[in-house]
Amino acid sequence: MNRSSSPSKDRFLELGASMKLLVHLLKRYIYSGRLTLSLGCNGQRLTLATMPKSNTLPLPEKTLIGICQMTSTADKKANLATCTSLVESAAKKGAQMVYLPECSDYLCEAKSDTISQAESLDGDTVAHFMNLAKEHNVWLSVGGIHEKGSSADADRVYITHLIINSSGHVVSVYRKLHLFSVDIKGGVRLRESDVAIPGKDILLPVQTPVGKVGMAICYDLRFPEMSLILRSMGADVLTYPSAFTLTTGMAHWEVLLRARAIETQCYVVAAAQMGRHGKKRASYGHAMVVDPWGCVVSCCHEGTGIAIAEIDQGYIRQVREMIPVMEHRRTDLYGVLTANSSPDGDREVYMFGTHPINASHVFYRSTHSFAFVNRKPVVPGHVLVAPLRAAEKFRDLTSAEVCDMFSAAQTIERQLSNHHSATSATIAVQDGADAGQTVNHVHVHILPRKPGDFQHNDDIYEKLENHDKRENQEHRWRTDSDMAAEASVLRDLFACKAST
Repeated sequence: MNRSSSPSKDRFLELGASMKLLVHLLKRYIYSGRLTLSLGCNGQRLTLATMPKSNTLPLPEKTLIGICQMTSTADKKANLATCTSLVESAAKKGAQMVYLPECSDYLCEAKSDTISQAESLDGDTVAHFMNLAKEHNVWLSVGGIHEKGSSADADRVYITHLIINSSGHVVSVYRKLHLFSVDIKGGVRLRESDVAIPGKDILLPVQTPVGKVGMAICYDLRFPEMSLILRSMGADVLTYPSAFTLTTGMAHWEVLLRARAIETQCYVVAAAQMGRHGKKRASYGHAMVVDPWGCVVSCCHEGTGIAIAEIDQGYIRQVREMIPVMEHRRTDLYGVLTANSSPDGDREVYMFGTHPINASHVFYRSTHSFAFVNRKPVVPGHVLVAPLRAAEKFRDLTSAEVCDMFSAAQTIERQLSNHHSATSATIAVQDGADAGQTVNHVHVHILPRKPGDFQHNDDIYEKLENHDKRENQEHRWRTDSDMAAEASVLRDLFACKAST
């Protein structure tokens, strides 16, 4: 008798295949709050049990998004027509936010063509997307257009990600930070730095109808520090509009997206270019959405099209409550990741205790801190660093705020000392009135020092205690224009440092 054809073995193989399929499907939903899976044997049965209602969360807020996949070419007009069709299709299916890939405007093989077709943000291309969002009453993530560079760098462009609200207004502009460079023997060679200018800032996540969206582009996906910083800034959704090459896409695309979702417990949304763009370049495609548990919940396949996915805020909360990884981070050992960035472009005032600080006087911003020039400096270059949150005392700061503030202070001191040719620095925290604090907002003084700037070194502490009292006439209050001029110089100093 041929054992391979025995009925009992056939049934066993069939049962094994069915079990594998069932477990594969169920593992995506095992922690959804609706089912638990018991793998213990009960005769020959696999048992499913409904979770007690007391363990489930209230019905969460759910919204639909659309992710797009397309094949851009050098024909900008045709590409924009494709974008229009994709957005219309997603809007008809109920998407409240639609995600377009990197290079939505065009993808050229020659550098000269890439430069010549680039536009400023007030050009026709951005106007087209603004009108598209307004016409279909959807938010748009325009994952990558070619923005014309400054006159000082006219032979390169920015790769720029826009978020446009349903009223047709641009609410956030992110410029790609990490530029791809690969040279595979016998394969693709691509150096983005030849044609693109690196961005300078990680932006605060944007509040949208589908949650707080953290913005990135393509190659940024390979840098987990950025995704963790965006999560610490409050992101619910991370978006990586991309044009991954075939070689790297087949090897790394899905696993990287799932890794970013798992480590941040965010939804990850990745619109994508796919197919051949010309003779020299082709993209991998597979636009997809990954949930906070790391499961692919929606994916495009071959060709131009869309996929619809649900963003479930309740599920985000549930995953984060179940495994609170952000609370378990050992920041005492490896510190806190923070984003060094220039001040908010649209923010007019920062609060220092009850005192408004004009944004023109602010020269540095990180995740939890900001730095500004002094109205009455004790020495040239005397600046202040304070937490964004108006904490009165040092003990009121969270560990993340402490790490961020002192990391910022270290970065600022290094640059200021170089800028002022200082040989030393005084870094002081005045924590309470008896320590000379006059503003109820904990802050750090940074003072570049040189030989002979005080007759006795400890004189600096008496100067710090009295320098900002109005009865002290040794130094006059500086004008707003003087302070803005100094802050402008320092902003340029830190911008140059960030781009090197």
